[in-house]
Amino acid sequence: MIEPGYRDMLADVAALYYYEGKTQNEIAGALDLSRVKVYRLLKEARDQGVVEIIIHRSLARNDRLEHDLKEAFGLTDALVLDTSRMDEASVWRGIGELGAHYLERLLHDHATIAVCVGRSTYEVVRAIRPGLQANVRVAQALGSIPFATQEVDSGALARELAAKLGGEVLYLPSPMIADTADAAVVLRRQNHVAHTLAAARESDVALVGISNLNPIQSKLVAAAGLSREQVDALKAAGAVGDIAGQVLTLEGCCHPCDLNGRIIGLDLDELRRIPTVIAVAFSAPKAEAILGALRTEAIDVLCTDDAAAHKIIRMVRPAVMKGGD
Repeated sequence: MIEPGYRDMLADVAALYYYEGKTQNEIAGALDLSRVKVYRLLKEARDQGVVEIIIHRSLARNDRLEHDLKEAFGLTDALVLDTSRMDEASVWRGIGELGAHYLERLLHDHATIAVCVGRSTYEVVRAIRPGLQANVRVAQALGSIPFATQEVDSGALARELAAKLGGEVLYLPSPMIADTADAAVVLRRQNHVAHTLAAARESDVALVGISNLNPIQSKLVAAAGLSREQVDALKAAGAVGDIAGQVLTLEGCCHPCDLNGRIIGLDLDELRRIPTVIAVAFSAPKAEAILGALRTEAIDVLCTDDAAAHKIIRMVRPAVMKGGD
């Protein structure tokens, strides 16, 4: 670990080079160093993580599908990644970058963002520019999963986002799912839980994911400890997925299962009242879950890929899409 004083010196040299645009020779003259020494300090600043270089490549988007989604569901915006030349890892990164760039444009001082658990939302948070320092408050809008992969849990996402945005983080000290609906009522009334949920309800922006109840990937399935047989039974009874922990039908209604009453987080009515809800979810297998979520009318901005978008449009406009893939 480098000493704080030396780290500050690396930061000063890096600021002159990257922020002020001074040449290595100019920095050497100003600090009475050799140009070779300045070069080595800049390299060390990168190696030690004092400087992070992010390359923003232009991401291809499908304008036609974006238009169709906005028209079909009355969305404020749709971001559809063109994945024709991408491998799976690139698609994950691309979705994260699309969502992050959009979110950054919405930020303003003293805004509040509510954030929910999910791999897709994690990719968005990871793609937010480090040091953006927008003075934004981040509220955890869904309880935690103690045994979840740490970086994709709601609390971890809220913490990382607040660190990048230079704002306060409000944690939700509660599990994602209570044992019973009565226990959920008690938990929601706890002072710290009630305070964070109130802040999340009043947020300017919410960042949420959508799950298709995949027994391996779904955080809701993991938090509830559902077996494959229980998941299959839910689907047979009309469940297609969840948004912010709320189990949905294809028609966009809350599924009449007991899970929805046990969730510690925002419900659909509360999501609908948030000015801008950004949902991030992609891949053709999630199309039905995304369609159900879109039909709730809780989503203002959808960030997805061309495979999911095409399948969704084909489901709602079969006559238009007939014969075309």
